[in-house]
Amino acid sequence: MNETSTPPPRPSSTSRRRPNARGQGQQLREEIVAAAADMLDELADDEALSLRAVARAVSIAATSVYLHFPDRDTLVLAVLQGCHDQLLATGDAAAEAAGDPAAALRARIFAQVTWAREHPGLYKVLHESKVHRSIGMPLKHELVERTAVAVQACMDAGLAPVDDATTVAIDLRTAVNGMLAQRINEPDLPWPPAEAQIDRFLTKLVGLGAR
Repeated sequence: MNETSTPPPRPSSTSRRRPNARGQGQQLREEIVAAAADMLDELADDEALSLRAVARAVSIAATSVYLHFPDRDTLVLAVLQGCHDQLLATGDAAAEAAGDPAAALRARIFAQVTWAREHPGLYKVLHESKVHRSIGMPLKHELVERTAVAVQACMDAGLAPVDDATTVAIDLRTAVNGMLAQRINEPDLPWPPAEAQIDRFLTKLVGLGAR
């Protein structure tokens, strides 16, 4: 299994691991989260996740999982925090490489759409998990704030009509998330290219290129 300082949403390998030496608890925790992320991406349902199955995937006793995560919800939360961080990072990197605010907003949305298409099961869990309600996870607020800042930059540059940036950002994210959810849940529909849909959202909801 690929071992990194921050757990990827899907490990690069499913090979069995040797038990960690004493004192490597953080490494073991990261391996547990990585294994759970891989399983959640396959299951697309956090309630189907079993801590015993995660323990088997990491080649440890189930009791070792409980030393790091007292229940399934806390493990799911750790996975979703990692997903959230990756969505932020991939969006930020794409936006920073763009040439102007409109291109930056478009690149940010496209990067997050690409991540979701590469990890449909995790994206589904991120938006449909009951952990959001039971634990009160505020992870998505930061994504909304980043999008609102990007929308405001377009307005300030005269590339989009002046409006309430937060409202526009929420409208945009609602459209994008709804589109992705439908594509994941109803893959057999005759979907148009995702890029074309995103461009229409940016035109109709943000006003980019509408003049």
